Amino acid sequence: MVNCSKDMLALVKDKSAPGITITRRPIPIIEDDEVLIKVLATAICGTDYHIYSWDAWSQKRVKPPVIMGHELAGEVVEVGKNVTRVKVGDIVSCETHIVCDNCEFCRTGRGHICQHTKIIGVDTDGCFAEYVKIPAKNLIINDPSVDPRYLSIQEPLGNAVHTMLHFDIVGRTVAILGCGPIGLMAVNLAKVVGAAKIIAIEINEYRAKLAKELGADVVINPLTEDIVKRVLEETDGLGVEVLGEFSGNKQAIEQAFKYVRLGGYMSILGIPSKNIEIDLSNDVVFKGITIYGVTGRIMFDTWHQVKGLIRRLDLDKIVTHTFKLTEIDKAMEVMKSGNSGKIALIP
Repeated sequence: MVNCSKDMLALVKDKSAPGITITRRPIPIIEDDEVLIKVLATAICGTDYHIYSWDAWSQKRVKPPVIMGHELAGEVVEVGKNVTRVKVGDIVSCETHIVCDNCEFCRTGRGHICQHTKIIGVDTDGCFAEYVKIPAKNLIINDPSVDPRYLSIQEPLGNAVHTMLHFDIVGRTVAILGCGPIGLMAVNLAKVVGAAKIIAIEINEYRAKLAKELGADVVINPLTEDIVKRVLEETDGLGVEVLGEFSGNKQAIEQAFKYVRLGGYMSILGIPSKNIEIDLSNDVVFKGITIYGVTGRIMFDTWHQVKGLIRRLDLDKIVTHTFKLTEIDKAMEVMKSGNSGKIALIP
């Protein structure tokens, strides 16, 4: 049942400055094609930290006021009159890209690159609140027996799945470049689906240790080792067959082209803040490598893959911290330190 007080706790980016305001807002009123969700768990994404810290990207992209947050698991408490896919009581998560369904890309099965995408918690009010309204078409019905904290991270898990499974990694040598939360998911995913050898590349000691626990055969710190030399040593001089890029680091990406093997594959999710310089002739053309840019999740194929994997992954190790929603500042400090996996928030 919806809160009788008609208002709710919410974390609002209401100023063009660092920080966030803990306040109360009216519970959203749904349209005919929308669903009202009581948030059971939500999780912090790197995008949320960018908005919280009000970096250069956020200043150009976000228009306050907006309720932050887009990763969630919750219970359906009200449905619009046109909604038939879900019902009151369902435990759901959501695809966070709201697409137009009318552009060329949506109409040809490529909604993940819709020209008119709106992102929950960035362009519309999000889920760092007790309740959130979501278009019914975006909802994924969950297994209610799974911990809501784990259900809440399916959206970023979908990024890892999209990145790593675009190319076949079964029986192949793979490298995961950058072991932030999504990179850690990628390590665990590569182990579960049967990669022959998993090389994780990470500078943070906490996350390097966690990558090892999640299935990395080798963890290399590029600050203390010659990364190209070491990767070639680990792959009999051939280089890795598939590389998943999660760091967004200019130097790391440029080096990666040197240790991807002939005919290899690169999936790039990380977003560099500087232009990347590569030897296109020698490191791409003559090597015959294939590069794939990853945008979100393929709607909704990736979600079906995630649902099949969620019980097989070590999500209890990937979700390293849980805070109350009102402890957002403390949670963001942990996020900033880098000494965490995924951080869950409970309203």
